[in-house]
Amino acid sequence: MAAHIEIQGGAGETRPPEHPLDAGTRLSFRTKVVLVWTGIFALLGIFFWLAKFDIAWMNRTFKFIITGVWVTVVIAIVSIFFAVVLALLGSLGRLSKNAVAYGVSGFYTSFYRGTPLIVQIFLVYLALPQIGSSLQDRGLIGSTLARYFVLSAVLAGIIALSLNYGAYMTEIFRAGILSVGPDQTEAADALGMSYKQRMRRVVLPQAFKVIIPPTGNEFIAMIKDTALVSLIASSIFWYDIFKRATVAGNHDFKNLEALVVTAGIYWALTAIFTLFQTKLETRVSKGYVRQAGTPSRKPGAKRLEEQSRREDET
Repeated sequence: MAAHIEIQGGAGETRPPEHPLDAGTRLSFRTKVVLVWTGIFALLGIFFWLAKFDIAWMNRTFKFIITGVWVTVVIAIVSIFFAVVLALLGSLGRLSKNAVAYGVSGFYTSFYRGTPLIVQIFLVYLALPQIGSSLQDRGLIGSTLARYFVLSAVLAGIIALSLNYGAYMTEIFRAGILSVGPDQTEAADALGMSYKQRMRRVVLPQAFKVIIPPTGNEFIAMIKDTALVSLIASSIFWYDIFKRATVAGNHDFKNLEALVVTAGIYWALTAIFTLFQTKLETRVSKGYVRQAGTPSRKPGAKRLEEQSRREDET
C-alpha cells in the first residue's frame, strides 16, 4: 500500500500537513513573525538603555543627518542611469563578434570588477587632475581643456559608481539577452529585420523582464555605496547622510549615536526602494511569469485526483 498523507480541504482540494511545531497553536505564521520582530526590537531597546545612548542628542541631530538623503538619492539615481547605459553597451560588446568591441568590453569589465570601488573613486578624483596637468606640461592640451580634468567630489563619485556598477551589470544584461530563445531571433530574421531592429523590437523587450530584478538589487546596493563618496572632500551643500553623521559625531564626540542614526536612515531607504522594486517586478512580469502554486485546473482534473487517491488507498 502506498503511503499517502494528506489533509482534506474545501472543495476536494488538498493542503500540506501542519508543521509539528505549529500543532496545538492558533497563532498564524505572520503573527509569529511579528512577535519575533517585536522581541528583536525589545532587545535593541534594552541594548540602547544599557549603552546609555544620548537619545536627546540623536533626536536633535536626526534632522541635520536626514537632510543629506536627497544627495544620496540623486547620486544613486544619476549613477544607475549611466551604469545601465554602460552595461547595455558592455553586454552587446561581450556578445559581439567584432574583436575590438569584445576586447574593449572584456577589459572594462575585468578592470572595474577586479579593483575596489574606493580605489576607483580616488583614481577619478585624484589621478585625473594629475593626468591633465601632465598633458598640459607636454603641450598636448591647453589650460582650458586641462581644467576639465579637475572634477568635484560628487561628479567624481558619480563617474566611479557608474563605471563600477556598469561593469557588474554588464554580465546581468548579457545573461538577460542570452535568456531570449534562439527561435525569437530566427523569427525576427525571417521577417527581414536588421540587427538593430531585432534587438530593439524583439530581444531587449524580453530581456528586460529578466534584467530588472537584479538591476533593482544593484540600485539598492548603490544607495549604500554612495557613502564612499563622503571620503573625498566636498562642499557642505553636497554632504550626504554618512558625511553629515561623521561631521556631527566628531563635533560632539557622539560617533556611536551618529552612526546608529545613519544606519537606521539607510535601512529605511533600502526598505522603501525594495517595496518599489517589488511592485515594478510584479508589473513587468505580468503575462510572463507564471504564478507558483496556482496551476490551472483542466476539466475532469478533480475526478482524476479522486480516482488516483482511491488507487493509492487500495
